[in-house]
Amino acid sequence: MGRKAILDYLGNDWTRTMSLISSSLDSDIDLLNHINSYIMEHGGKQLRPMLSLLMAKACGEGRLTDDSIRYAAATELLHNATLLHDDVADGSKTRRGAPTVASFLGASNSVLVGDYWLVKAVDLVMGADRAVMEVLGLFAGTLSLLASGEMLQLQKAASGDTTEDDYLRIIRSKTGTLFETACESAAISVEASDEARQVAGIYARYLGYAFQIKDDILDYTGGDIGKPAGVDIRERKITLPLLGAMSRVDAKRQEEVREMVRGVSDHPENAGLLIGFVMDNDGISYAQDRLKTYSHQAIQALSVLPASPAVDYLVELANFTADRDR
Repeated sequence: MGRKAILDYLGNDWTRTMSLISSSLDSDIDLLNHINSYIMEHGGKQLRPMLSLLMAKACGEGRLTDDSIRYAAATELLHNATLLHDDVADGSKTRRGAPTVASFLGASNSVLVGDYWLVKAVDLVMGADRAVMEVLGLFAGTLSLLASGEMLQLQKAASGDTTEDDYLRIIRSKTGTLFETACESAAISVEASDEARQVAGIYARYLGYAFQIKDDILDYTGGDIGKPAGVDIRERKITLPLLGAMSRVDAKRQEEVREMVRGVSDHPENAGLLIGFVMDNDGISYAQDRLKTYSHQAIQALSVLPASPAVDYLVELANFTADRDR
């Protein structure tokens, strides 16, 4: 995917969004400004504000509003707030190949910085001109799902009984919900029709599924995702590649595999055996088939929107999600 081409297309709207993120974080505390700058410098693909702006243009016949910029910026602030909290919950030392704030500033301080970013996201939404309470409801719903998804994943890591339905619920809660909020708030910002708003949510949901499945595939196959392969299984997370591999063996073997997952903390050698099990039983191809299905469904959802460069780029993003190696 040509990220530069998308940013060139968004032009001043992208510049305004990044400037608003930066200015909203500004503080008279030097340490906080330094940490905020560090987070921005290691901000990854900034996919969520990109999605938000593209969806606003797709639903608004190429036009954006000041609210579109606000909501796009708020989604990026919210996303990074949750990452700062996640790094504490997961005990992560690195993210995107760089040290986490928690690793050099401490867990409690990382939570405080995350809280600061979260409040600034809410401030941006509160300053909008239209549908403030509706969009706040979307953001609140996202936070609720993020928290409940994290707890469900923790519960399933302990029990080792994750099903595919459990997995989809977890990834929608932890990944898809913020995609949906980014796209739905964008549609709201341009006063799109009910049909267009529904399309925005459907596209984002399926894109979120595809995006997270790809991350989970790369955790087995390797890739430039800022973390070593096999992290998920070492954290006892049963993701789609492993579920796919287990679907190809009998019930007795499935339970043996689940027992290996449950015991991986005491037997770290199990991680390598489980990765080998996934490779030997076509778990990757199983997950890739699901990934392609969800990516296709995301693209199909866009078919009711008028043709435009923004729609074309949203299609590109869905295709990129299926093909990326990072």
